[in-house]
Amino acid sequence: MSNPSRARLWGWGHTKPTMAEEVSVDRAGVAGAVKEAGERGILARGLGRSYGDAAQNGGGLVLHLTSDASEVVLNPTTGFVTVGAGVSIDQLLRVIVPRGFFIPVTPGTRFVTIGGAIASDIHGKNHHVDGSIGNHIESITMVLADGSTTVIGPRHNPALFWATVGGMGLTGVMLDASIRLLPVETSRMRVDTSRLADLDDLMASMSQGDDDVRYSVAWIDLVAKGRHLGRSVLSRGDHATLDELDARQGVAPLAYGPRQLASVPPLVPAMGVLNHATVAAFNEFWFRKAPSHRVGEIQGIGAFFHPLDFVGAWNRLYGTRGMVQYQFVVPFGEEQAMRTVVERLSASGAASFLAVLKRFGAANPAPLSFPRAGWTLALDLPGGSRGLDDLLHGLDRVVLDAGGRHYFAKDAHMTHEAVRRGYPRLEEWKAIRDQVDAHRVWQSDLARRLGLI
Repeated sequence: MSNPSRARLWGWGHTKPTMAEEVSVDRAGVAGAVKEAGERGILARGLGRSYGDAAQNGGGLVLHLTSDASEVVLNPTTGFVTVGAGVSIDQLLRVIVPRGFFIPVTPGTRFVTIGGAIASDIHGKNHHVDGSIGNHIESITMVLADGSTTVIGPRHNPALFWATVGGMGLTGVMLDASIRLLPVETSRMRVDTSRLADLDDLMASMSQGDDDVRYSVAWIDLVAKGRHLGRSVLSRGDHATLDELDARQGVAPLAYGPRQLASVPPLVPAMGVLNHATVAAFNEFWFRKAPSHRVGEIQGIGAFFHPLDFVGAWNRLYGTRGMVQYQFVVPFGEEQAMRTVVERLSASGAASFLAVLKRFGAANPAPLSFPRAGWTLALDLPGGSRGLDDLLHGLDRVVLDAGGRHYFAKDAHMTHEAVRRGYPRLEEWKAIRDQVDAHRVWQSDLARRLGLI
């Protein structure tokens, strides 16, 4: 193992930075690095795209697993790919899309490592149909706290497998994973877009039509009030087939090479450029820009799944105070809780221009996996805003009283009590973790804050 260097680390939200020893190793060096873990433990970190402190280990050791596209081994006959845990979704897609495959689940950015995706049990616009990433994993190779290497899966050591899926890196370091891919005919998406006048209209439309489409997501204007409360733009789609492309698109139906179009410079005002006035103006533009109803538009994969990736370092828009992401799920039948949250956010004057609503399908067996059947809302808020903590803790009570929970990968403010109430299988997960890491080798800032260790 190379000599660790001192590093100041934070999440994508740029809140709560901490100092740690940081080291990069290849897969052969992981076991040796584990032996260097001190009292504050060790944690694997990917690309740092979790929003809060999930990939930080203040005072401890942080491990970067070096990987490249050569660690993507595709079997086109079976439709499975074996991919290094440090490989990003971006790298994976550049290999598999031109060969007629797509990752079964992707979040809103492709700059997430495979290991990080599994540790967070990422979900996408298709959870109501395909579930989260853990549903599609055949096996994981990982290094345990004692330095040994093991292979786990839903049929081989399933208890440890499901504790690792959604386990936020607290059961071991993943080296690679075998994933069942989705075959596609083209690299394009067929997209239907509609404007919805208010929250009731949106939720009724999603309840009636989502089961007929693979992908569905709604952007919500959280600044709108009164009869416009929850006005939205709903996008639904699926992978376009060859016969749906025009002659020009059909020349290279599997062409794939997304590019960054712009980047936010580092010289953004300390308070950022996103406030109630700028967000209200943006939301008005974005709502009016959307068609009232458009069917069958052909879009690229990047435009549909990862639009923010076209702008590099977009989190700088929030300035030095950073941002807080907040995502929760409430069960079906608790629509009033969702309405209460939207009403409170609108009344608060909070400035969120990234607010998306989705419907989740059934949960998988992972004790700490976030998705469960119900409605999920994700939003961003400028960090350090006056009254923000009180606002969010008030929303927490609404969510928890409705039987909901919050997403670890987005969290920067949750409490131990919220975890206990939202994740009733927490003690089951801890028991499995204790069997493979009785001495708490794996640690993180999030784990200490939320009582996971």
